[in-house]
Amino acid sequence: MPDALFDDPRFARLYDPLDPDRSDLDAYLAMAAEFDAHTVLDVGSGTGTFACLLAEHGYQVVGVDPAGASIDVAKTKAHADDVRWIHGDATELPELSVDIAFMTGNVAQVFLTDEDWHATLRGIREALRDGGRFVFETRDPSKESWRSWVKDATYIDTEIDGVGRVRTWTDLVADELPFVTFEDTLILPDGDTLHSTSTLRFHTRHEVEASLALTGFVVDEVRDAPDRPGREFVFVARRV
Repeated sequence: MPDALFDDPRFARLYDPLDPDRSDLDAYLAMAAEFDAHTVLDVGSGTGTFACLLAEHGYQVVGVDPAGASIDVAKTKAHADDVRWIHGDATELPELSVDIAFMTGNVAQVFLTDEDWHATLRGIREALRDGGRFVFETRDPSKESWRSWVKDATYIDTEIDGVGRVRTWTDLVADELPFVTFEDTLILPDGDTLHSTSTLRFHTRHEVEASLALTGFVVDEVRDAPDRPGREFVFVARRV
């Protein structure tokens, strides 16, 4: 199930204005070219920024996300008509045979149980052609990034064209590894307040590699995230 905010139309339309710098996607766009991909699956496509960027560069793209409100926003963007949008998750994909699958934005951490994580990996594997790549990122738990998920460090006051002043912040609720729970708060211009409580799972590198091996992948390499050096693992796995 998607977090409440991602499936709330009031928030979904604000997601991009509140996080306009998506230069983190540049490295993944480059990897599609590096691996000579032509067909791409974007798992957890959200409001469609990466899927539409890929389509703009001539890739055949399938975007899948469980949050219908986010997909509705995605469909309004340039090049959205060139993307095949699926409202759902990687366990219920139609028959595909793509060259590469991506999972950006730390989507890999939303799967809290081994059962859900392994089912997702198997679904992605089935969507890949033989030898196809799966590229995704996840935070290194040893860096304890959640320590900064507090209001003083995350408070943002943003003036959004056509909307008005929006205030946002994050509060850490609990850190009981491997699980970290936090609450996002948004105050809209009319004073309406939205809350969403989320839990992420922090996998060690060894745990991720073991799960990939169990579900039919081999890890070719683990890279650094260029925009977050030393804080994340970027896995490049291959279907075998």
